[in-house]
Amino acid sequence: MIERFVVLGDSFSEGVGDDDPAYPNNVRGWADRTAEQLARHNPALAYANLAIRGRLLPQVLAEQLGPAVEMKPDLVSLYAGGNDLMRPKTDIDALAEQYDAAVGTLAATGATVMLFTGVDGVEDPLFRRMRGRTAIYNEHVRLIAARHRTLLVDMWAMRELRDRRLWSADRIHLNALGHTRIARAVLDVLGVEHTVAPDELGPRAVLSPRQERAQNLRWAREHALPWIGRRLRGESSGDAVTPKRPELSPVSDLGR
Repeated sequence: MIERFVVLGDSFSEGVGDDDPAYPNNVRGWADRTAEQLARHNPALAYANLAIRGRLLPQVLAEQLGPAVEMKPDLVSLYAGGNDLMRPKTDIDALAEQYDAAVGTLAATGATVMLFTGVDGVEDPLFRRMRGRTAIYNEHVRLIAARHRTLLVDMWAMRELRDRRLWSADRIHLNALGHTRIARAVLDVLGVEHTVAPDELGPRAVLSPRQERAQNLRWAREHALPWIGRRLRGESSGDAVTPKRPELSPVSDLGR
């Protein structure tokens, strides 16, 4: 039975895109949804979420790894590197070495460790350009998972994540529908019975080239340009953000 669940990472694990003012940082996300399901089996479950949006992998490890180990979790999840991959000059091999060492540290505690591959962005004009880099990163993650005998949620293989209806308007973060699917995948990998049932979306609408161009232009104006502006100013979306659950606490206080 899982007693202490600790989550490390960036916006994906913080829950950005799954807006809900009833939850810390005004977001819910797959990790909160997972914790709520785990608590059905163990009401005494303690849960901490150290993830902060915008963090690069070295920042995640420097800020979150030590505190996570001190919490002595029996289940710990780690996903980081997505923000690094968006920077063309990132050395993916060097990044993987840091990742490998961190996973080794977590695994050495005796905790069950859960990792994630990156999503296949083949159907999105922006992330299609990153596809090769993401595939290399994913191969490193698979090797690391095998080496340290961790669990692995293979988001690359989740074809449904190619559906834009599962993503928020910024196209970078999953929305509530997407986070629900990740929670379901996590619980399935854990082998935990759950009540998470994703909505049936039906067939996707077919857009004309003109409609597609209009959507892309609106996205560029409302989301891509502000992101580029932050990069040029050396700012991050997480500069003023603190972890939503910096300490282990009962899951019963979620959503209040």
